[in-house]
Amino acid sequence: MKIGLAQVNTTVGDLAGNVQKVVGSYRRLCEQGAEIVVFPEMVICGYPPRDLLFKTRFASDTEEALQAAAREIGEVPAAIGFAEPRPNAKGRPCSNAAAWCRAGRVEAVGRKCLLPTYDVFDEDRYFAAASEPLIVSFGERRIGITICEDIWTGPIVDTSKYYGVDPLRAIARANPDLILNLSASPWHFSKGSFRRDLIQSAAERSGCPVVYCNAVGGNDELIFDGHSMVVAPDGRLIAGMAGFVEAETVVDIEGTRLQIHPTFEQEPLADIYAALVLGLGDYAFKSGFQKALLGLSGGIDSALTAALAVETFGPANVTGISLPSEISSDHSRADAAMLAKNLGIRFETLPIGPLVKAAEQTLEPLFKGLERDVTEENIQARSRGLLLMAVSNKTGALLLTTGNKSEFAVGYSTLYGDMCGGLAVISDLPKTKVFELARWINRKQEIIPWNTIEKPPSAELRPDQKDEDSLPPYPILDRILELYVEAGQSRAEIIAEGFDPAIVHDVTRKVDLNEYKRKQAPPGLKITPLAFGVGRRIPIVQRYVN
Repeated sequence: MKIGLAQVNTTVGDLAGNVQKVVGSYRRLCEQGAEIVVFPEMVICGYPPRDLLFKTRFASDTEEALQAAAREIGEVPAAIGFAEPRPNAKGRPCSNAAAWCRAGRVEAVGRKCLLPTYDVFDEDRYFAAASEPLIVSFGERRIGITICEDIWTGPIVDTSKYYGVDPLRAIARANPDLILNLSASPWHFSKGSFRRDLIQSAAERSGCPVVYCNAVGGNDELIFDGHSMVVAPDGRLIAGMAGFVEAETVVDIEGTRLQIHPTFEQEPLADIYAALVLGLGDYAFKSGFQKALLGLSGGIDSALTAALAVETFGPANVTGISLPSEISSDHSRADAAMLAKNLGIRFETLPIGPLVKAAEQTLEPLFKGLERDVTEENIQARSRGLLLMAVSNKTGALLLTTGNKSEFAVGYSTLYGDMCGGLAVISDLPKTKVFELARWINRKQEIIPWNTIEKPPSAELRPDQKDEDSLPPYPILDRILELYVEAGQSRAEIIAEGFDPAIVHDVTRKVDLNEYKRKQAPPGLKITPLAFGVGRRIPIVQRYVN
């Protein structure tokens, strides 16, 4: 049997546009010989729609869009994900559903059984859980239809603490010939191999091939990577599709030819780069932006962000602005100019000295007799933010902030200063990964100036300032942050791993104190298991110390 997988990039709420993509992919895959076509989870409305589902007509409009798509489906059936309204039912307003469409109509509807409510997921807020998965007959074959989380069970991942049912076990008891999984599984680095193990386990447990069709594209902070796959009953990988791009393929699940795309499994830094470019591009283009703008300090964070912007928008649509103060070093200015030249982008210089001086003069009556401190340093950062936002407003370019996860974690950023912007591109990338990715970009030729990569990091808000004046070395800092933020470990547990107690207490204290800043930061692209954003909901005002 030949299965067509349509790994499409949809936009949340663009019902007509999404239907057009579904119909186009269906026709092309049928022309290539597909006998069944599978689409991702909630492909009709895009995922995640979040509180759009509470709007009075959203789910019913989605169902109407599904019916429009179904009318274009011929004798080759298609499994299509959508949000199904529940107008006369008690409880949640919708079901996360999969429609089995054939001959111009919806023949059956399966509903998601397992509704994740962890990390970035909040499905129990919107959807009613089904008690069992759908099994359809197609010819002499019995086909189980599951939706994303429904197969995240078994020995690879223990979800028994969340759910009381196992949809995969229920399907396996029916002796299926095939399982389809419609998925919208967000990406983070290190997830790929885990997900592959999961699908292989599902195939072995059910004793039949598993077709996994995953969404691709960026929606707000989330990045969906595609990497759809087909696995044989013995766990052998039959097909692995491309990562981070739309793709269509037909897989003969009974054949012997392997169909593994080169990007299905590639080096981790290549995945991170592709993910950030996809997330940035979809955030911008789906929002209507065609140009990008950022401040170039001569530092590594802005250099990396600029390189990502050029890959996304093209050099003609990116502007870099140097905003030097009297403190800015000559080498930083030179590095910024060299970066702009290497990237081929427009480069402008706006000195902030006069603006800083005017602000200090205006504040002088209120600051009389007070010592200079971080306040004056922040005036520099806020002057830069003022100018960058003005240029963004005037030109319609998306202003990109350049702070990394390590800085966001400990508050090493200025509210209403360098945090100004529409998207925090690398805010989930630890500083050590910033260096790794910059070196990876330079693997064939110098794009980011080597001096930018090799010099000690500095915010340059006071003379001879270095990041390590107030922070531990980044390898130490990033490991402590990983344990405290992502793993949720206590201070005592982190200290037990051999870290200096004074450093651990200082770092974790800074993380806790700067929650208010992160709540006011622009959205950032999620690429780690736990990002500062919708998946991490720590109170701003709280006194728990562990």
